[in-house]
Amino acid sequence: MKLDELISIISNLTGSAVNQSMLAESLGITRQTVSNRIKNESEVTVSELKRVEEFFGVKFFNNESALPCEMAYIDYYSDVFASCGNGSIVFSTEKTKLPVAVSMISGYSKNKLYSMINASGNSMSPTIDHGDKLIVEHWNGNQIQDNKIYVFCYNNEFFVKRLSKNFDEIIIKSDNPEYRTRTVCGKAAADLILIGKIVATVKQLD
Repeated sequence: MKLDELISIISNLTGSAVNQSMLAESLGITRQTVSNRIKNESEVTVSELKRVEEFFGVKFFNNESALPCEMAYIDYYSDVFASCGNGSIVFSTEKTKLPVAVSMISGYSKNKLYSMINASGNSMSPTIDHGDKLIVEHWNGNQIQDNKIYVFCYNNEFFVKRLSKNFDEIIIKSDNPEYRTRTVCGKAAADLILIGKIVATVKQLD
């Protein structure tokens, strides 16, 4: 769940308009920090949700299990993906079901297929950190949405990057400025196998 989505949810739950300053107070940070995190599409951590719950008197969690009340149970692949080859994607058979708050998943629908994988490396920092869990909405033939984060397979390797499409080329960008932007075009672009769009990031606990 992103901070601007959280503001909307709190407003709906409390019946009162919540602004960035109020959210900043609940989190113990400055309003400017909230503003910057919204611009960077920063995700809310579980510990932050608990602070918000206490401050505003809303319920994201039930008392017995400390889990969000409205849950989706998503396949979690602890080893990310097992293999990729010859244009086919094979998920590992080693998977578990993890509960995730529906409100944390952007554009959630029961009719969509989701999986959860692990983030590795720092190329998408600070948006995505090493060890974060990523919820993937599986690709269903839709066009690439410019500047959204996707997981894809290229040359038998899996990547999580921002993608943009320009005619017959795909632009691949990292959020970490230490990594250069790449472009694949023509046949190379056709060889890029889209797995899905990242619709939520489950941050590690502070």
